[in-house]
Amino acid sequence: MGEQRYRWKGSELRAQAAVIDGKQSPTKVLVNATYLHSYFREWVKGNIWIHGDRIVYAGERLPDRVDEACEIVDCRGYVLVPGYIEPHVHPFQLYNPHSFARYAAAHGTTTLINDNLFLLLQLDDEEALLFLQEMNALPTSMYWWCRFDGQTELEREEEQVSNARIKRWLDQEAVLQGGELTSWPKVASGDDIILYWMQEAHRRRRKIEGHFPGASEKTLVKMALFGADGDHEAMTGKEVRMRLWHGYTVALRHSSIRPDLPVLLEEMKALGIRHYDKCLLTTDGSPPAFYENGVIDWLIRIAIEHGVPVIDAYAMATINAARHYGIEHLHGSIATGRIAHINFLRSAHDPTPAQVLAKGEWVKRDGEAPPLWPAPEWSRFGIRPLSLSWELEWDDLQFSMPMGLRMENAVILKPYSVSIDTSRDRLGHDHDECFLALFDRNGRWRVNTMLKGFSSVLGGLASSYSNTGDLILIGKHKEDMMLAFRRMKEIGGGIVLAEDGEILFELSLPLGGMMSSLEVDELINEEKTFVRLLRERGYPFEDPVYSLLFLQSTHLPYVRVTQRGIYDVMHKTVLFPSIMR
Repeated sequence: MGEQRYRWKGSELRAQAAVIDGKQSPTKVLVNATYLHSYFREWVKGNIWIHGDRIVYAGERLPDRVDEACEIVDCRGYVLVPGYIEPHVHPFQLYNPHSFARYAAAHGTTTLINDNLFLLLQLDDEEALLFLQEMNALPTSMYWWCRFDGQTELEREEEQVSNARIKRWLDQEAVLQGGELTSWPKVASGDDIILYWMQEAHRRRRKIEGHFPGASEKTLVKMALFGADGDHEAMTGKEVRMRLWHGYTVALRHSSIRPDLPVLLEEMKALGIRHYDKCLLTTDGSPPAFYENGVIDWLIRIAIEHGVPVIDAYAMATINAARHYGIEHLHGSIATGRIAHINFLRSAHDPTPAQVLAKGEWVKRDGEAPPLWPAPEWSRFGIRPLSLSWELEWDDLQFSMPMGLRMENAVILKPYSVSIDTSRDRLGHDHDECFLALFDRNGRWRVNTMLKGFSSVLGGLASSYSNTGDLILIGKHKEDMMLAFRRMKEIGGGIVLAEDGEILFELSLPLGGMMSSLEVDELINEEKTFVRLLRERGYPFEDPVYSLLFLQSTHLPYVRVTQRGIYDVMHKTVLFPSIMR
């Protein structure tokens, strides 16, 4: 794979300098601009010259040479701020990285720092790194993490998360951090392999993002000594304060399952926290419908409404993130040399932009629909519709395990003793217990148990959307579960609901069985329909999409259904192994 070694070639740098000398025209000039100066921390007036994708000058002067091809933009009536940075993106939550980047850009979030878990588990490195190059060509800036674990118990963990793969990922210029560190208990209990990867990440000037929900001060101190730089799991003002006290950068989260930002800000204020230089903002990779109100622009609005000074609110979404990740020379401010990500606001108190420049090109114009971006040729990267070469048999839906999983909320699962008769083909609607099965997508093994708390009347649900891409079946009626599975197979992967022998709902996920090819606007409506149908059938929690995703996720307590079987997270043991088919 060819890769440009520098952000700008020498010839491009010479052309930019020629603009300053008046020997060449810029490509855009923003005149009469009122813009946020991130270093003086004040609103200033001036003119901004852009050449290609770079700001070559921001100040009082106008260029000496302006050709007819140069676009002059009168900025009167607007307030300009840097493009927003989302530092914690899971870009495979039904949407895909391409569609989410476009949607986020139209809301002013022009730089995304993305989870690589799907790429690590589903693609080989050649395909994955080629995909990174494709995403780098988008109008937005796309950066990535390097995961150190699969966030579950993997059948072939030593192959999928190997030393050679981790080091190869860390060597990529687009990779800015190791983590998120969901495997921190292994590090704390003596896992020197992950500790070594953390050290290698730091040697390459990468950050380490923690995942420390409910962590004690002792744990936070130890993880800081091991190399953790930031964390996004603070759920109270006291937890924010403790992380700041020990030198962490804290991403204040507002997500579908943890909409905490208003509480965090109010509790921080009550604790006397008045400085936000080490605070960022994140939506933590929420499902599509959560973004109906915006992306980082929505969080800036919440911050301003809860008393954060306006400039601090924008700093949390721009310069603070750029500084933390070592990309301040490219992002986070409207200043000479930065990539031309600029949001045009109607007011400093209205962070949703009317117009957006990304890499010097318009991705949103006032009163116009955002332009479509050419879709990637997904098959080039090994991202294809799900193709199953095996059939689900009636014997696969035998449930005799004495222990099941009980939902405490959308994502926390506890063990419980199964007391109902599970030998029947249809369960009653007078309780909230369902059949639950996890199938290897290659048909080699299965795990059969019960799930309590998901629904009281669900016929059958089949999903290829899961943490590992393995297949989930949930339901009261085995025939509906079989029907949902067959339809999910026919459409090349997706989420399907069946009831009384009919298909009630289907969401096609043709991109690896995990992602839709729809634009986010369309996907929002599809997800709303799915959630409504599940709620009508007794689903009681905030987010069924995350419930499906986290059934396997061993970074959460207390038990999980994994490739190895039913897994006790607290004791790190397999309680009931998976069964070969």
